[in-house]
Amino acid sequence: MESDAPTVSLVDEAGRSLLCYVEHSLEVDGKEYLLLLPVDLPIEIFAWESDDEDEDAETLVDLADDEIDEVFETAKAVLAEQELTLKRTAYTLTAAGDLPEVDEEEVITLDMGESEDDLTSEQFQRLTYFYYHDQEYDICTPLDPLMFFARVNSQGKPELLTP
Repeated sequence: MESDAPTVSLVDEAGRSLLCYVEHSLEVDGKEYLLLLPVDLPIEIFAWESDDEDEDAETLVDLADDEIDEVFETAKAVLAEQELTLKRTAYTLTAAGDLPEVDEEEVITLDMGESEDDLTSEQFQRLTYFYYHDQEYDICTPLDPLMFFARVNSQGKPELLTP
């Protein structure tokens, strides 16, 4: 995805950066706010877990940072086979390279939210899967754009806004 949009870099507490296109900027009360879109593809790694109540049912679960650290090199090698370069960037994993065409059979819909009243769904394109210590993992990218909202601080650096 090539764009003429200007770019800025978000930096997290760990010092990792995430290069983003500035999709829109807005000044409110003398402060500049930015709508940002990562330059590279956002990546999610999910683990398959068995349901305690139904042995045949499995659920996709997000990984914690320490779990991502553990499987990162394996995930990186698996994505490299698809000519994608996995990066440990701020706020999300990303991959550089050309995304394969969306195959409807590889689209995963996940229900988000804590209760039935708060259910929303999010769709992901499954890029590949791998096993690590007998655990199955899926590597996916969201079909909807991952956007970040930031405010430019007094040093001219963008800071991620909290919800």
